Amino acid sequence: MASDYQHVPVLLHEAIDALQVDADGIYVDGTFGRGGHSSWLLERLSSSGKLLVIDQDIEAIAEAESRYRNDSRVVIRHGSFDQIGEFVESLGWRGKVNGVLLDLGVSSPQLDNPRRGFSFSQDGPLDMRMNTATGQTLENWLARVSQQELARVLKDYGEERYAKRIARAIVETREKLTINSTLQLAKIIAQAHPRWEKNKNPATRSFQAMRIYLNQEMQALKNGLENSFKVLAEGGRLVVISFHSLEDRCVKKFIQFQIQGEVIPKDLPVIDLWQPKLKKIGKPIKASETEVEQNPRARSAIMRVAEKLTD
Repeated sequence: MASDYQHVPVLLHEAIDALQVDADGIYVDGTFGRGGHSSWLLERLSSSGKLLVIDQDIEAIAEAESRYRNDSRVVIRHGSFDQIGEFVESLGWRGKVNGVLLDLGVSSPQLDNPRRGFSFSQDGPLDMRMNTATGQTLENWLARVSQQELARVLKDYGEERYAKRIARAIVETREKLTINSTLQLAKIIAQAHPRWEKNKNPATRSFQAMRIYLNQEMQALKNGLENSFKVLAEGGRLVVISFHSLEDRCVKKFIQFQIQGEVIPKDLPVIDLWQPKLKKIGKPIKASETEVEQNPRARSAIMRVAEKLTD
């Protein structure tokens, strides 16, 4: 059943324009969400064009099936965007894809639905899985994780300055009672956090860190970028929208490597035969003030675009 929760796509027109859509081309939306980007992309495709939509969220796939089951241009796959290679390979599209779009992070319906466990402002179960059909819930993980490992996750994936302090508070609390709701966890974090940032919930970084770790998002992004590059045709575009510094650094590093290859010290007697495989298209794009006013979640968005030169 399609979701009642609405999603406002970020950098919508900028992303579609960056793809330079060929009406008869083949495209991949690796993070369908609720189809905001896909619907606009389809507006530019002819009856001969093709669009593969991917999402690991079962509710997102239900939305895609409801909307596009009778559209012969659309192929729907349930899974992570790091599986883009196998999905494209099964369709015989490897090396023929004209554009790949990855809109990272959590969609508005996931955040707004307290049942999913992503929100620290609404009470719900501690789930936080992108794909609710597999993997362990946040509640189960928090019940077993060591204090040291929890602190590492909060620091590495949330860049949380007070990671050790927060981890200690969570572990001490679970020894007394079960931690099983989002507001309960957010309160524990807030009470342990000595310095709240202005206009920012003190649980923000910790919730982000646990979500990224639980869903293995950084590894999925690394694999997804590699596989997206492999399926693109020469001249194909890779468009990635990130929402925090870890994601953006990963995307930036990937593009730079495909352009420059390994950095070789100047004093080494090595002939560098590296041929650039991507080229950057323009500068990183951020949401306009108008868009941020209309959709505050666009504030941290940054979009990078690259074009494939060769394999």
